[in-house]
Amino acid sequence: MRIGLFGGSFDPVHHGHLLVAQAASEELELNRLCFIPAAQSPFKLDQQHAPAAERLRLLRLALAGRTNCEVDEQELRRGGVSYTVETLRNYAAWLPGARLFYLIGADNVPNLPKWREADVLACLAEFVAIPRPGEPPVAFPPPFRGQTLTGFPFGVSSSQVRARVKMGLPIDALVPPPVAEAIRNSRLYL
Repeated sequence: MRIGLFGGSFDPVHHGHLLVAQAASEELELNRLCFIPAAQSPFKLDQQHAPAAERLRLLRLALAGRTNCEVDEQELRRGGVSYTVETLRNYAAWLPGARLFYLIGADNVPNLPKWREADVLACLAEFVAIPRPGEPPVAFPPPFRGQTLTGFPFGVSSSQVRARVKMGLPIDALVPPPVAEAIRNSRLYL
């Protein structure tokens, strides 16, 4: 089995995330793609996220009808700071013999050796860099194995979506319609 793992805050999920999921599913020939919302990113300790229940709801709305995608709540259930190595250990135990692909923003690739238990992390999964539009492919530092996605780079970020909501600007072209409606109805990010 070929399993894609896509961790992040998803605060909120947007079309860029969904295009990455589509490209990864096709290019890596994935059987499943698991979106794994973080309780708290070790790299964003100073950021306050929308409540976990809201981020989960938006993620489920965005993934409705996508039969090869699922939401994994393990990092939210664990609480505290979310460390990728813990999540990858769980997948390796649950799915022995599966080939695991962990999706990561290309800007984070040079910092992989600084991640918690980097030597173990490098053995548990192959890493897949998500480039920003116009950026060249990145080299993976040893001992990490990886590749760069080629399809569908889309220059949008969750912080841009939140900023537009706060300024009263439309977000309909940046997020799926049910997500935009839920954000409006819940008055998130105001």
